[in-house]
Amino acid sequence: MNPQPPKIDRILAVDDSPDNLFLMQTILETEGYEISLVGDGITALAEIEKSPPDLVLLDVMMPKMDGYEVTRRIRQNAKSFIPILLITAHEQPSAVEGLDSGADDFIRKPLDIGELLARVRSLLRLKHSIDEQNQMVRQRENFVSLLTHDLRTPLVAANRMLNLLQQGAFGTLPDPAKEAIAPMIESNQNLLQMVNTVLEVYRHEAGSKTLTLVPLDLGMMIKTITTELAPLAAEKELTLTLDLGEEIEPFQQSQIKVMGDSVELRRVLTNLIGNAIKFTDRGSVTVRLRVTPTGSASGNGKDSSSWVTVAIHDTGQGISPEDRVTLFERFRQGKHKRSGSGLGLHLSYRIVEAHHGKIEVTSELGQGSLFTVYLPAQT
Repeated sequence: MNPQPPKIDRILAVDDSPDNLFLMQTILETEGYEISLVGDGITALAEIEKSPPDLVLLDVMMPKMDGYEVTRRIRQNAKSFIPILLITAHEQPSAVEGLDSGADDFIRKPLDIGELLARVRSLLRLKHSIDEQNQMVRQRENFVSLLTHDLRTPLVAANRMLNLLQQGAFGTLPDPAKEAIAPMIESNQNLLQMVNTVLEVYRHEAGSKTLTLVPLDLGMMIKTITTELAPLAAEKELTLTLDLGEEIEPFQQSQIKVMGDSVELRRVLTNLIGNAIKFTDRGSVTVRLRVTPTGSASGNGKDSSSWVTVAIHDTGQGISPEDRVTLFERFRQGKHKRSGSGLGLHLSYRIVEAHHGKIEVTSELGQGSLFTVYLPAQT
């Protein structure tokens, strides 16, 4: 197999002076770089959109759109990292504005050939380093995605076989065998749930998760979820209370609907209510549904003028300040003995974020916890 030739770095030079462009072209092509030349910022942005370069050399003082604005727009629209080297006139006092707008370095006119080449090499090394890191992240995420897919098949098969054994499909089992199979089934189901959660996390983080948005009645969804979880609360002798706002005005009640993916939002609410029951040993878990103005939360409600809020309050032992800081990060397990893989809350956060909502938590040790989900109300 013939080795692939080394990649040639592509540089886009932007300057309204043809003489400056010719000078940069001469210097950089001599060093083996591929150079594209444009004379204004608008054309540069179109060129970057069509074929992103590895580096942009950008003059600051240009008509119509200066280098600062071009830099800001590149940073807003670029799908990958593109280093920007600002070229400033000698009489300008500083490039502070350019660096603040997103440029990575600057060089003054008249250009010193040695300094220009050194800065170009430095920024291209930065570009290559970031690209390699991003490639490693993508490879890791692809590996995890493939691994979880491959793990699900034998886990599902084992789950079905164990259930058939427990049901006596292959003959009556002695009592000791039944007692041994029960924890095996539970462990296998827990592992399958963890694998499914990992897969969902990476789908969201890779941007490959597609939401099916339909009008949802959150009140009905919460009633169904709490009915399913009620036996867990009863087993721990906890009071599970629903407050769905039936006493509020009819026009407000009609606003307690959201545009959402029913499977994903059900996953979030089941996780939060289930956690409240799981981590509460005495007292109660209360679930409240309300409509509040968007100013009541710090999230971004897009065009909605109000939030639908679901508040889950428990009387458990609470969450320490240091745990609250990393609560929604993936694989961040709490110190509680019943803490799981650290993926459930992270996945819930990503799902709510994908719905343009927000999750907030307030808690004190010994005083319980309050998780509040804000979702834009359907308009």
